[in-house]
Amino acid sequence: MSTTTALPTRRAPDSFAILLMIGLCAIWGLQQVAIKSANAAVPPVFQAGLRSALASLLVWAWARSRGTPLFRDDGTLGAGMLAGVLFAAEFICIFLGLTLTSASRMAVFLYTAPCFTALGLHWFVDGERMRRVQWLGIIVAFAGMALAFADGFLPSGPAGASAHGSTLARAAGDALGVLGGIAWAATTVVVRGTRLAHTSASKTLFYQLAVSAVVLLALALGLGQAHVETVTPLALASLAYQAVIVAFVSYLLWFWLLTRYIASRLSVFSFLTPLFGVTFGVLLLGESFSTRFLAAALLVLTGIALVNAPVRRRAV
Repeated sequence: MSTTTALPTRRAPDSFAILLMIGLCAIWGLQQVAIKSANAAVPPVFQAGLRSALASLLVWAWARSRGTPLFRDDGTLGAGMLAGVLFAAEFICIFLGLTLTSASRMAVFLYTAPCFTALGLHWFVDGERMRRVQWLGIIVAFAGMALAFADGFLPSGPAGASAHGSTLARAAGDALGVLGGIAWAATTVVVRGTRLAHTSASKTLFYQLAVSAVVLLALALGLGQAHVETVTPLALASLAYQAVIVAFVSYLLWFWLLTRYIASRLSVFSFLTPLFGVTFGVLLLGESFSTRFLAAALLVLTGIALVNAPVRRRAV
């Protein structure tokens, strides 16, 4: 790619971009359900490593077919390694958290990431200062998170020690969801605040997938998880969905949208992802949630929408 060619002017999302973003949010919302449905067959850390490894091979093949260099020395190695480690940390939290909490709850806690991203960019990246409406969004989202945590400590099963243990496990899974959101936000800050912001989307994605594959597979080996309990059609379909549809196709489509449309206008759709996640958890896994958790989720979604609110410019 020539670095002298002027970048195309980014425009507001049209109907095609809006429909594509809704589709992407549905794909991302289904991801938690896919992971949870395969955890019994493939240990979580090993499943995450296989997902990253398969997707990194697909990105490498895609970049090679388009003549996009992935191994040229452009000063991004250090930042790319850090982004990959953070990406691995995010999915360790997601995959382990889904063994403890529901896919619906994980979807809400994980997608607090835009709020943490806004805070990180405000503190570490020049020109990314938050506006008052974004601070309001942070407060509203964090209030929703606190309410959701409080709901998580309410027993959902039989009284006694088993209910107490289940409640503590669910709270731990919820906390891992938040940590996953923080790791996701930190990855975004690294990408935006380093030389990765000026490299190709394929190379940035390849760094995250390839490095995380090494980290996750090594960790799975160390934990004794580098095996498959049972090979089932559901587990294979889940792994294919995560690697091909989510980590390869959807991420490349997202990066493609970012090159043509205004990022802030696209990001506002992120509030749909936890909504899809909760819906799929209820419909496909038979999960349930309380009125308190529904109110908490609505607060989180409102906060995300406020954080991603587009800047209103005065007419001149």
